[in-house]
Amino acid sequence: MTEVHFNKVAIIGVGLIGGSLAMVLKAKGLCDTIVGIGRGKENLETAKQMGLIDEYTHDIAEGVQGADLVVLAVPVMSIEGVVKRAASSFKTGAIVTDVGSVKEEIINTVTAHLPEGVHFVAAHPIAGTENSGAEASVKDLYVGRRCIITPTDKTDKAALDKVVKLWKLAGSEVVTMDAREHDIILAAVSHLPHVIAYALVNSIADAGKGMERDVISYSAGGFKDTTRIAGSSPDMWTDICQMNKTALVGVIEGFQAELEAIKVDIEADNTELIKRSFERAKKVRDSLKK
Repeated sequence: MTEVHFNKVAIIGVGLIGGSLAMVLKAKGLCDTIVGIGRGKENLETAKQMGLIDEYTHDIAEGVQGADLVVLAVPVMSIEGVVKRAASSFKTGAIVTDVGSVKEEIINTVTAHLPEGVHFVAAHPIAGTENSGAEASVKDLYVGRRCIITPTDKTDKAALDKVVKLWKLAGSEVVTMDAREHDIILAAVSHLPHVIAYALVNSIADAGKGMERDVISYSAGGFKDTTRIAGSSPDMWTDICQMNKTALVGVIEGFQAELEAIKVDIEADNTELIKRSFERAKKVRDSLKK
């Protein structure tokens, strides 16, 4: 397999995902220099103080100059604008990769703006927390997690090889699949749960309107466990909803049908059907522990 070492790495968006990848690059000695690129000076200063990056800039075109690897770790709806601003400054032979949780549209968008001789490898590490920013970076964030890579028939083989090995060195199990298949799967197992968590919190908050007591203040472990991901970035998840709209709407409709069936059974006192539904769910959930 191709050796993985980069003279210069540019990470656009040094938050939890980009910062944690920077930790891997530093710890494994996979690069000489990392430049962080972003809008927030305070966050970039934090990243530098933490040793995640060696230098930083707010100028995208300046930051990617001479970089062998460019990591797009910005919200998915920001990727097109970022690539447009960077396009003329990419080094010939550079590898551009991303960490977005939507793949088909990102591939179409990025490849449309890349100059000849610059190689894009679409990737999605399935890892994260509800925290954000450089200070949230974790050195072992990717250990034991899956990273899905969605090459096309036009993906450069050497570039693909390097990105695959990079994520394996980060401790990830690398899986390759078609971009459209990825988007359908992630709509179901990631995007829908986030939408439900946000909706659940709002629903419970609204349930307390007109009451003297604050309903949310009576929540315990179950509510907090179920809604933890509602603490994630609203901006990021709004972007994901927009970019993966078709697949997400489909799974939302499926969830609505399931919830409506449970509601009907509760109204009709169909306790056997309710129990059967809950038992099926428990069996599936318990299988995830293995």
